[in-house]
Amino acid sequence: MTTTLRSAPRSRMRRQQYAWPLRKDAQTVGHARAILRTELSALDLPTDLVYDAVLMASELVTNAFMYGDSPYELMLLVDAKEIVCGVVDGSPVLPAPSPLDVQAEHGRGLRIIARLSDGFYGCHPQRYVTEPDLVGKATWFALPRQGARCNVVPIRAGT
Repeated sequence: MTTTLRSAPRSRMRRQQYAWPLRKDAQTVGHARAILRTELSALDLPTDLVYDAVLMASELVTNAFMYGDSPYELMLLVDAKEIVCGVVDGSPVLPAPSPLDVQAEHGRGLRIIARLSDGFYGCHPQRYVTEPDLVGKATWFALPRQGARCNVVPIRAGT
């Protein structure tokens, strides 16, 4: 099931919001990657931006399943300047980077997201789009639609 919403335009920019409920099974991370790759490729975005966004979304979905609670939801917001991708889960516990351990099998997801998004990522309380009566937390990242990453210093710099 796909939910497509249109929000009120901000100034002259048109913003579109998409959301997909995610099941907790072995196929879902791959399914989320395929959805995002299809949607972003349809926007004629640079290939490296699509690749980075798909990788980061994969990390968000994996973290939600490993450390969050169901239900799960993939969100995508698109406007003329940027894309914002997030995963909502039902846990109130905020994600935190693990201590750096190069031998560890896990614990690099948030560092990957921080680096690839130039520090434009975060977590906040969020209503579900597909189930508006529920509130969870959204872990998200933002990427500019065109050109190289901007030289703006983000509020929360990546590590």
